[in-house]
Amino acid sequence: MILSIAWRNVWRSKTRSMVILIAIALGIFTGVFNYAFYNGMALQRINSAISTEASHIQLHRKGYLEEPDEKEFVPDAVALANNIASREVVKAASARFIVQGMIQSPTTSRGVKVLGIDPETESEVTNIHAKIIDGAYLEGIKRNPVVIGEKLADKLKLKVRSKVVITFADAQGYLSGASFRVAGIYRTSNNIYDNTNVFVRAEDLSGLYGASPNDGHEIAVLLGQSDEVQPVLSSLKKEYAQLDVKDWRELMPEVSMLESSLDISMYIFMIIILLALTFGIINTMLMAVLERTKELGMLMAIGMNKSRVFTMIMFETVLLSIIGGLVGIGVGILVTLLFANSGIDISIVAEGFGAMGYDSIVYPVLRIKNVIDVVAMVFVTGMLAAIYPALKALKLKPAEAIRIDM
Repeated sequence: MILSIAWRNVWRSKTRSMVILIAIALGIFTGVFNYAFYNGMALQRINSAISTEASHIQLHRKGYLEEPDEKEFVPDAVALANNIASREVVKAASARFIVQGMIQSPTTSRGVKVLGIDPETESEVTNIHAKIIDGAYLEGIKRNPVVIGEKLADKLKLKVRSKVVITFADAQGYLSGASFRVAGIYRTSNNIYDNTNVFVRAEDLSGLYGASPNDGHEIAVLLGQSDEVQPVLSSLKKEYAQLDVKDWRELMPEVSMLESSLDISMYIFMIIILLALTFGIINTMLMAVLERTKELGMLMAIGMNKSRVFTMIMFETVLLSIIGGLVGIGVGILVTLLFANSGIDISIVAEGFGAMGYDSIVYPVLRIKNVIDVVAMVFVTGMLAAIYPALKALKLKPAEAIRIDM
């Protein structure tokens, strides 16, 4: 009965109730959609980091990541990569020969990271081959082909089949290098990556360096399922204790931090929204209590105890919060589904986001856990917002309240 009375009381002042309901719905919608938007951005950045840049796991010589030294390569890295790739849970593994060098065009030069790869195995580990926007993936050039990023090509004023010179220090410490021709130009969502990484064939690079074609500095491992990372990581660490084995979270701590901090940052965002809504709800319910002072006094005078009055006010406030919250969540889900396939174009600020590795098209992602969390937060907000108006109603003295001329 108390719930039925509370429901009727909510709609006694339709205009006031609708105003607060719309405010709650808009606030919750903003929170839900922002959660989906930034969740989509974070997932795309993580997927890009794994599929384009780092893969799931990498193996190096001890200390190589802290102080990269071209002489500290992994002997028989190709055979080692093939052995790892034979595992059931491993999708692919590829050895890379890496040197820091200089790429020079007829107009200017740049410092770059030169990755010597096997195009066939590398295409199974990373998706650079799918990012080619002009030319081909180390194909179409008979001698010394190179694949470079679009940003780097623009700065060096290069196009497909342009000639460049790549120089670096060889195994003896002498300056070595050769001329290469641009076989393809790629574009990823990470401008910095595009500007600093060039790809050549491993046999071309290792030959110029003075090492065996089977040697490499890095072995990238891609798994079939992301949830297999920790078991495979532990297994590889035991089997190859002489090497430094790290997963993508250790290799790219800034991306890992993005994953771990997303929920916390969005909880803070939702709490700020709900805190602002709490004051609006309290203000609305206080007005309702003051307008009904005489009515509440009469109810208490004819025998309604204070606990029932308290419960009635609590129900009214919670009903307002739940209705507005559910409408906001519903609209947030609908808008998220609307943009889930088409995506949201943020190309107007793509240059800034691209510098941090984010795509220019964001596909919002809303998980069931997110919706449950928001529902729980809205319910708790309604309960907290109801306490003060309900306590205010309890302080009314029936005799004095009845005499008030409203």
